[in-house]
Amino acid sequence: MTLDLPRWFDLHTHFRQGPATAAYIQAHHDMGCAGALAMPNTQPPVSKVSGAAQADGWSIESYSAELRAAGADAFEQLIVPLYLTRQTTAEMIREGAATGLLRACKYYPPHGTTNSEHGMPMDDLIGGEVFGAMEEHGIILCIHGEQHALSGPDYIDAQQNAETRFYSERMPRLLAAHPKLRIVCEHITTRTAAEFVAAAPEHVGATITPQHLLYTLGHLIQGLKYHLYCLPIVKFQDDRTALRQQVTKAGQTKFFAGTDSAPHTTKATACGCAAGCFTGGCAPQLYAMAFEEAGADLGSSDGQTLFERFLSLNGPAYYGFPASSKRFRMEKTASQTPVLETPAGPVMPLPAGMGLELTWRILA
Repeated sequence: MTLDLPRWFDLHTHFRQGPATAAYIQAHHDMGCAGALAMPNTQPPVSKVSGAAQADGWSIESYSAELRAAGADAFEQLIVPLYLTRQTTAEMIREGAATGLLRACKYYPPHGTTNSEHGMPMDDLIGGEVFGAMEEHGIILCIHGEQHALSGPDYIDAQQNAETRFYSERMPRLLAAHPKLRIVCEHITTRTAAEFVAAAPEHVGATITPQHLLYTLGHLIQGLKYHLYCLPIVKFQDDRTALRQQVTKAGQTKFFAGTDSAPHTTKATACGCAAGCFTGGCAPQLYAMAFEEAGADLGSSDGQTLFERFLSLNGPAYYGFPASSKRFRMEKTASQTPVLETPAGPVMPLPAGMGLELTWRILA
């Protein structure tokens, strides 16, 4: 069995900075990726729109140039969001929108994930001038949707977790205060978030990663498979079922690919496990496996349509650029994912870290 698909867009990924960036970008080219939204939680963060990089922050302009020099110039689309910090102003949003450099902004819960210490509480942004300017100028808000500063029992238990609290408490207030703000709920993991997005207005969409469609908390805990550790953490079977139901719903337009691929040369550290699953080079294969586990027949025209919509079409439509006119092919056959060697050190891809043999491979 083979699939012939439009080249796809990874609308949430991490290319980092430094000598390994070119290897991370090449891994995306190798898996038929036509473009990317590159996360701004670099060191230092992407906290300005234009100008040269400074010790306290990249600009969208300078970081984009860095990525293009490392191979991203071959992408059809490259989007770098502005990291929302306490220094972000409504004037920055207006000026960035006018130049065309600013297409999206990224919200991080303070200390909620890798390099997110520059973020601020959502309560400080709701109803404010920054979101107002974004709403006025059509700038997309990309949200890491977890409530910050929770105790361990509140962070995750059987009844609720940081994500369910965010989508039940913060997101309704955000939509009420900014009803026209375009929002991408990134890397959602729970039934609560999936059902919120499905019921929200059409200008609210969501990305879902391969790992959250494939795995549950049990896979992570059983044997402490730390290569599966990411934030938001994988959740429960009912949550995974809800995500699968949304992406395999005929005609759905709200859910699309965003891998949150996050390379780390060292996962297990002295102070804990680095958060992030690296799926460069293998994300379409993992998504195909997840769709099949969800019951989609990728050998049928209906199954292929579902998969193409999620992987290649919905994301470009949401962000307002055309789907790729170029194609890539996948074949249903066993394959392996090698360790990625980079100038910064080796990076273990998720399938290798989980001891998983892929059932699909990229042909071209």
